[in-house]
Amino acid sequence: MDTSGNEPNWERGVLEKLALASLKELRAKRRWGIFFKLAGLAYLVAILVLAVGWGGGEKLVENKHTALINVEGAIVAKGDVSADKINGALQAAFESKGTAGVIVRINSPGGSPVQSGIVYDEIRRLRTKHPDIPLYAVVEDMCASGGYYIASAADKIYVDKASIVGSIGVLMDGFGFTEAMEKVGVERRLLTAGQNKGFLDPFSPQDLAQKQHAQILLEEIHQQFIDIVRKGRGGRLKETPEMFSGLMWTGAQSVKMGLADDFGTVDSVAREVIKEENVLDYSVKENIAERFAKRLGADVSQGLVLRLFGTDRFAVR
Repeated sequence: MDTSGNEPNWERGVLEKLALASLKELRAKRRWGIFFKLAGLAYLVAILVLAVGWGGGEKLVENKHTALINVEGAIVAKGDVSADKINGALQAAFESKGTAGVIVRINSPGGSPVQSGIVYDEIRRLRTKHPDIPLYAVVEDMCASGGYYIASAADKIYVDKASIVGSIGVLMDGFGFTEAMEKVGVERRLLTAGQNKGFLDPFSPQDLAQKQHAQILLEEIHQQFIDIVRKGRGGRLKETPEMFSGLMWTGAQSVKMGLADDFGTVDSVAREVIKEENVLDYSVKENIAERFAKRLGADVSQGLVLRLFGTDRFAVR
């Protein structure tokens, strides 16, 4: 045992060193924590910049380029391919100082005649306002019904030989359940104020007068479609009785019929027709908030199903 009387001072010195070392370690951990948080924030900001197209995008738009707008999927009011989104992209493309020409790339089975008509009218308006900027439609897999409605506004339509083109017609579909209801003993109780308020109700016997009225509506819209195609294609059409019957044709057949002008892709039209190989996509895309909201909705739905059924058999994929 040390009897010099210095033992208490020695213990206190060791404790002070231990405390100082711990304090230094905590400070180091705090600095590294701040560093990693700042690095994570910088990474997130970089992702946001890339996602929304900030940072030098304006300079790129001012350079000469071919503007590309995608029409991909069904053309409906609240969908990803709506008149609002397509027209917004068209307006941005035509107003850009660097746009040498516009390509509308179409892969669509059709959709709402109203939405398609709104896009058609906007294309014609912008072409009149900007006569020096041509607009071409490029068909890839399919350009049917409302998709062709839009394409007919283009200066020229380019297709692949195996593309599906046409379906110039209008339909109204539904189901009738009256016989099935009789078999299971279900009685339909429909109350209306107005003789035709239950127009084409699928749970009531089909009314001949309502059917005839629906046919009149369809024929009128069909004639509007035909007039639009004739106006857009002009003397290039080689009309036959089947052309406006709702049939579809290959791209090779559509060129012979005058429904399309030639064969081409986005790259070949940009390079050989517009003479500007630099292609800039103006299509309106979902922003991060929209994608997150959709993903969150899917996750919530899946979680609800799991809670209700106790299985992932009904999971949203």
